[in-house]
Amino acid sequence: MQRLWFITNIKSGTATPAKADAIAASLAGQGLTLVGRTAFPSDPLPTAESLDAADVDTAVLFAGDGTINAAVSALAEWRGAVLILPGGTMNLLAKMLHGSTDPAAIVTAAIAHGRKIALPVVDLPEHRALVGLILGPAATWVRARELVRAGRLRGLGRALRQAWRRTFGHGIRLDGVPGLKHGAQAVLVRAESGRLDIAAIDARDFRALTRLGWEWVTGDWVEASEVTQCHAEQFRTRGDKPALALVDGEPVMLEPGSTIRLGTTRELFITTKKDA
Repeated sequence: MQRLWFITNIKSGTATPAKADAIAASLAGQGLTLVGRTAFPSDPLPTAESLDAADVDTAVLFAGDGTINAAVSALAEWRGAVLILPGGTMNLLAKMLHGSTDPAAIVTAAIAHGRKIALPVVDLPEHRALVGLILGPAATWVRARELVRAGRLRGLGRALRQAWRRTFGHGIRLDGVPGLKHGAQAVLVRAESGRLDIAAIDARDFRALTRLGWEWVTGDWVEASEVTQCHAEQFRTRGDKPALALVDGEPVMLEPGSTIRLGTTRELFITTKKDA
């Protein structure tokens, strides 16, 4: 970890220009060489070839889950390392890898004893979820969430009404998940070592539905309402129409009968946990 490329997204949850500049100064202050910098999405993400040409050994990501996913996808076959710094709202990946949300402390620890590991992921056709996949009608709340985050109130009412109608409609049905109730409003899928953790929320009453929608607009997930938890190595979606899903918080469309599997990355991510 000597020659770095710094990738930021100041539109992510907690990332700001001032924080990004402070981290860049901290990297330089610890004797590291900052070869280049990308301000995503204004700048295109670097490729493995461009980083190799610049003799970069580590990509440092200060952004939210969606930007991290995009950058890791672009660098999936790169032989360097990726250091995740918490720049989003929940910062689940940074906590998983470091157990800390202090960027300066993470950089110091990475220099002292950081090492590369592979991570389990949720594999979908053409996509990978590092943090989590969300299926079901509740995924439609993402449109309202993005309007709130962007400070755009125009169109918010229509987005809320549409999400509300779909949440009250038919829930999602999956094949290959024993014990899972059919018709859940939301299914959260996370990758663990050796299995997929599948948590389904069936929120039918007014209060639970309100919490479900509001958590999507203002945060990440709903802790209230009935939850059914199951495990599987793979499963398939049912239905005859494409369905909206959220991959690390970003919307994608899944074709009917899509197979979701447990996967793993290469040894790409730097962890500072000694017992990871």
